[in-house]
Amino acid sequence: MIKKMRTSFEEVLAHQGFRKYLANTSWLFAEQILRIIAGLLVGIYVARYLGPEKFGLFSYALAFVALFASVAKLGLDGIIVRDLVNAPGKRDAYLGTAFWLKVMGAILAGAGIAVALAIADNDDTTNLYIGIIASGLVFQSFEVVDFYFQSRVLSKYVSICKISQLLLSSLLKLYFVAVNADLFWFVLVSLIDQVSLAAALAYAYSKQKFGAFYIQFDKAVARELLMSAKPLIISGILVSVYTSIDRVIIKELLGVREVGLYVAATGLVNALYFLPMLTANSLFPAILNAKQQSEEMYNRRLSLLYKYSLFFGLLVCLFVSVFAAPIISLLYGQKFAESSGVLQIHIWNFLLICFSAIFGKWLLAENLQHVSPLLTFIGMSLNIALNFILIPLVGVAGAALAAVLSQLITFVLTFAIHNQLLKHLQIMMRSWMGGK
Repeated sequence: MIKKMRTSFEEVLAHQGFRKYLANTSWLFAEQILRIIAGLLVGIYVARYLGPEKFGLFSYALAFVALFASVAKLGLDGIIVRDLVNAPGKRDAYLGTAFWLKVMGAILAGAGIAVALAIADNDDTTNLYIGIIASGLVFQSFEVVDFYFQSRVLSKYVSICKISQLLLSSLLKLYFVAVNADLFWFVLVSLIDQVSLAAALAYAYSKQKFGAFYIQFDKAVARELLMSAKPLIISGILVSVYTSIDRVIIKELLGVREVGLYVAATGLVNALYFLPMLTANSLFPAILNAKQQSEEMYNRRLSLLYKYSLFFGLLVCLFVSVFAAPIISLLYGQKFAESSGVLQIHIWNFLLICFSAIFGKWLLAENLQHVSPLLTFIGMSLNIALNFILIPLVGVAGAALAAVLSQLITFVLTFAIHNQLLKHLQIMMRSWMGGK
């Protein structure tokens, strides 16, 4: 089996197209590695400075906004990349229309947050923090520039923009720690991050000499995009609830300190999610091109992705599970010692994310994105129910267990709802057993 894997790996490396995608992925990896380093040297330093309670309050405010953030995205991310690959001549129409759709989505999300704040039992300070973070949603509209560069396999430019934004953000946080600043200033950095990244992306696109895409808006394209993205909009909302509701529930059942303990551990796991997600995003054009050439090549590329994801995911999960306690102690200190139990459990979500990232791109390539809302709804419902059951029983570790179980059960149930999904399971199984 190992010999077969080595042979297939050498064949892939020799392919010229693969080298192009590898160079593109390398830029993305470099940016994300720097982001991880900043998270370790700056983000964790800030968490230690704030302590579990203030860090928990900050994390709760971020989670509250995240519940509505997907409305601003409108599920257009993968759709725009796909359409730009398939119809590059309509670049300005797609980018401009998507930009204004995202602006409208951000306004709608802001209105939803305002209504939720009127209902929520939060103090004025917490509501202020949520409002500051939420005001940055409108600047995410400039991420359509990222989609253009993805479609052209030119992620170098976006990576430079994000590295610049990361440097500014890190320096500001270090300065605020040095002057013993209040939590307010760290919340303000979240808004500055969105503004600075939007400015950097706009500048990078202007250097391409294409003109201003944001003066374009095509009603026909808007209808086309929204129709294609409709299931992904619903799925995105469900994902936002799925990935953020645990922190809100923990705050209501246990308090903001426990939110801080939980986020300290899950933040380390979430930092690793870029590996499978970035790989899937970068290789998505290659998957689409293979589909256009032949079914055999298409299935072969998917099989290789699943095979290497399994081995890599297992290695990461086993290592972190064994060394969870010293990892937490080294990074966060004894104030966060209770986070180690959460980390030992939650890391196993990484293995499932390795599979889900590829599976999500396959659904999009097959135009089966309408399945995503059902799968996400199942996972979200299970997660919420398990949180309310397990948190009172085992404390904050119950939220981590709920996250892994809900993801696992959903993954198993996935292949029982559609014949084409069951056929795709066979590709996964063959790849894991050493086949091509």
